[in-house]
Amino acid sequence: MSDFEKLKHYVNSDHTCISIVTHEEPEALSLARDLAMETNRDLLIWSAGFGIRQGLLKNEPPVENTESPDTALVYFTNLESSEICETFDNTGHEKKQNKYPICVTLDILPHLKNDVTLRLMRDAINKLSLEGGTLIMIDSDDKIPDIVKTHTISMELSYPTKEELDNLVRSTLRRIHQKTPIEIGITKKGMKAVIRNLRGLTRRQAKAIIKSTVADDNRFDDEDVNHVIAGKRQLLHGGGLLEYIETPLTIDQIGGMNNLKKWLRQRKDVLKDQACAFGLTPPRGVMMLGVQGAGKSLCAKAIAAGWQLPLLRMDPSSLYNSFVGQSELNLRKALRQAEQMAPVILWIDEIEKAFASASSQSSDGGLSKRMFGTLLTWMQDHKEPVFVVATANDIEALPPELLRKGRFDEIFFVGLPDAQAREKIFEIHLKKRQRDPEKFDLYALALASDGFSGAEIEQAVISSLYNAFYNEQADIDTDTILKAVRDAVPLSVTMAEKIHDLYAWAEGRCVPAD
Repeated sequence: MSDFEKLKHYVNSDHTCISIVTHEEPEALSLARDLAMETNRDLLIWSAGFGIRQGLLKNEPPVENTESPDTALVYFTNLESSEICETFDNTGHEKKQNKYPICVTLDILPHLKNDVTLRLMRDAINKLSLEGGTLIMIDSDDKIPDIVKTHTISMELSYPTKEELDNLVRSTLRRIHQKTPIEIGITKKGMKAVIRNLRGLTRRQAKAIIKSTVADDNRFDDEDVNHVIAGKRQLLHGGGLLEYIETPLTIDQIGGMNNLKKWLRQRKDVLKDQACAFGLTPPRGVMMLGVQGAGKSLCAKAIAAGWQLPLLRMDPSSLYNSFVGQSELNLRKALRQAEQMAPVILWIDEIEKAFASASSQSSDGGLSKRMFGTLLTWMQDHKEPVFVVATANDIEALPPELLRKGRFDEIFFVGLPDAQAREKIFEIHLKKRQRDPEKFDLYALALASDGFSGAEIEQAVISSLYNAFYNEQADIDTDTILKAVRDAVPLSVTMAEKIHDLYAWAEGRCVPAD
């Protein structure tokens, strides 16, 4: 159902109080206005700034002395309804339509901390329920008192569909063109790319990006796809729930991990429509466990690059909020946004840090367990092609439910690279710093770096560059890097016992990435 159909369904189902938590207040108000016009009912909107005002009539003065939430709720409670005979139903009986106004409040929830205001809210809901009225609460935060929540149904605004975005882009361009003529030179392929990259944004955000895109040159063409991507990245970063990650890597830029690479190549196109038509179920994701610095995070980026899909990073710790209910709401928002942007790669980094206390007696009032339960339910039930890449370092901290078969398509263990993989890693990082790998003895470097992770090898190369620059050498060579390797103490030495236990645990439980 569309948002309007959903709201109409709630009203027709006699839900007296409807809560819409959103930052897109004009969008929610527009739904309320459309509902009032279709049902031929009056619309009254309250805010602390204006008091109660007409929602359908422009330039109508607000009701005097209703800026206070208390006086506004009393006003709503004392409203009268009228019923008019409209038509006859199939049995010949008269159908009557309730004319009680639709009442809308803007950001009233913070005021309900006051006991008197809470009592008046309960009185208003009771009166509206008896009269068949409707109260729509539009708020930016979900802090509904329990006594009100029992009488309230929550509604989330959906993100626009591809068809809506297509119409939105075209209508926005037409309005811009009416004010200032612009040149349209975009191809069908470019337009599809624009629509694809606008998914997961609200209607307001999508309009803002299109306006910003054509503002400088009064032109809209295929080159503006990059402007749309950049604008979306900026909005996602500002929201704080999901982070858009650049993915310049290809999967060949990872040394070793041959089993993982083979698994990914076989599933490269399975998130596309053709795979669904073939009868394939989109894969849900992979869990990547292993040694710190071995390349788990790098793999998440390489998967997105290899499959040519956007990569969104979700830091679970950023979802937690001090307000009751807000953390769960943040998680649901992040997951819903990922679904709207599908097909997409969702990278949950260091997942054990956020949900570790879900497997123990935590002191957070059960918040971690509720968050963890929400995530597990979504992983099991979501239908959109969102491929989850979860990385973890501390296996003991992971709740056992997360490792159960069916949560992920596969669980890979990323260990320390072997000699051949270490050669490849040295080659990659030398090329990355504009050095010719053929001028170095990669075999000797690989032998000397036994027990090093990929991150430690990279640091050895960087350290050799610092040393050469400090000593005013012309350039680095094999000996410079060998010295940096010998001076470093890898994690496999400082945490030998823990890494040994990690390998022992993974034996028979995980698929080796290499």
